[in-house]
Amino acid sequence: MSTDDFRDVHFQIMWNRLISVVEEQALTLIRTAFSTSVREAGDLSAGVFDATGKMLAQAVTGTPGHVNAMAAAVVNFIEAIGEDNIHEGDVYITNDPWKGTGHLLDFTFVTPSFRGGRLVGYFACTAHVVDVGGRGFGPDANEVYEEGIFIPIMKFAEKGEVDQKLIHLMRHNIREADQVIGDLYSLAACNHIGHQRLMAMMDEFELDRLEELRDFIFQNSRRATLEKLADLPAGSYDNEMTVDGYDKPVHMKVRLDVSKDGVHADFDGTSGQSDLGINVPLIYTTAYCGYGLKCALAPEIPNNHASLEPFTVSAPEGCILNAQHPAPVQVRHVLGHFIPDTVLGAVSKFLPDLAPAEGASALWNIQISARPIPGAQAAPGEQQRSAEILMFNSGGSGARPTLDGLNATAFPSGVHAMSVEATEHTGPITVWRKEFREGSGGAGKQRGGLGQIVEIKADEGHEFHIKAMFDRVENPARGRFGGQPGAAGAVHLDDGTKMRAKGRQKVPAERRLVLEMPGGGGFGEPAERNADDVKRDVRLGYLSAEQAEKEYGK
Repeated sequence: MSTDDFRDVHFQIMWNRLISVVEEQALTLIRTAFSTSVREAGDLSAGVFDATGKMLAQAVTGTPGHVNAMAAAVVNFIEAIGEDNIHEGDVYITNDPWKGTGHLLDFTFVTPSFRGGRLVGYFACTAHVVDVGGRGFGPDANEVYEEGIFIPIMKFAEKGEVDQKLIHLMRHNIREADQVIGDLYSLAACNHIGHQRLMAMMDEFELDRLEELRDFIFQNSRRATLEKLADLPAGSYDNEMTVDGYDKPVHMKVRLDVSKDGVHADFDGTSGQSDLGINVPLIYTTAYCGYGLKCALAPEIPNNHASLEPFTVSAPEGCILNAQHPAPVQVRHVLGHFIPDTVLGAVSKFLPDLAPAEGASALWNIQISARPIPGAQAAPGEQQRSAEILMFNSGGSGARPTLDGLNATAFPSGVHAMSVEATEHTGPITVWRKEFREGSGGAGKQRGGLGQIVEIKADEGHEFHIKAMFDRVENPARGRFGGQPGAAGAVHLDDGTKMRAKGRQKVPAERRLVLEMPGGGGFGEPAERNADDVKRDVRLGYLSAEQAEKEYGK
């Protein structure tokens, strides 16, 4: 083995070790978090950055909207704090939607990492908290000022001392203070563990600085990514998608300019900014667009500054995917989660055997505000209580060129659903039903993934409001190359009363809320589906015998 080969192997081992460091960083956050969105669902991100704020490695655990947005956010922290004001023992915080990860419910923490008194890098992490005051997690606000407490980039701790005035201020502006303050300390601990593990790694490999390792990571990541892009047919490819929006449909349009030097996504032609909180800051649009492109075109290459650099994004200022302050953005995930499917539709124009059909895409998140009914009694042995309860639910993903879509699986978000037991422990509700939604996957040679049905009721002596943020009720997921659309979603009470897909609404104490989540689109002509696969679907309850005959003739 030559000296250069030995050096490359040595750096590759360190690169892998660095990824392990940030994975332990992320797991620390999961193990110490107070909110179910982090502890149960994994709605978080963690990463390590060089001394200029460029991402070296990210944890596998986490969501694309957090990780890829955080990749751009650390530079914002350095600029805001000022290089002369960065000290050992500092911890920085923000939930600025335009400089963090897109809405106020996500807190990003950045911690400088010093070795021997010299700054060698930064650790950063993000987590979704259960409440930030204001109108909370819902789309009803008309300005970001209504959506909750806005913490600009500032110091959570300076030289090891936590800013207790900030903690005091936050505690008096949020509904679930213990959970949220606990999560803030968990975020700080997450970065601290990352720093400790990095120092141990640098001791083991006798490193004083990270520049050489950074250069190795960036050079190889950039080269490998560009090699993948060099094999693509150069040109411009477009796609359009219409989704429900809030009070009117939203039109999303993208053009991909593909060359050997990179892929640029331009969202010119997309609908304008909304008056309600479904708008998306550009940092979040860029995150999910880059994720969709990288999944399709360079999936094997670890995420870092250099592997993401060839994927660029633009959108006109004031369009719904480049919302300007002070636009309301609290449920920016709904439209943001449609970006990969919009992009993959353009990818299918030049790689028809790669891109899946459209899926449910947007998570069916639901925020439940449960409250005691005045004068009513709780069930024997129980006490009345108020609670803010967050649930993540998923419809079906789109069918793939050679495989069926995944049932009730989050794509592109990647978060887990909270367990029913954990959800019921959080507040006075009961989840009476949670099951696959028969027949909801779009027909095709490959069938779309099934949605699910979830049924929820307040416990005795309680009632609740929901903040609905659902989509694909009016515009179901489209199939590809002859595949049929998945079933549209529906929101109603158990007596059949229809409810709105977005906005704050009351669920009467005596009624159950029913969520019927959308299915993914099918891929290819249904007549080409294997007869044994159709019989299996009927046997498993994925499809009724009548639907099998109607859609497949089998």
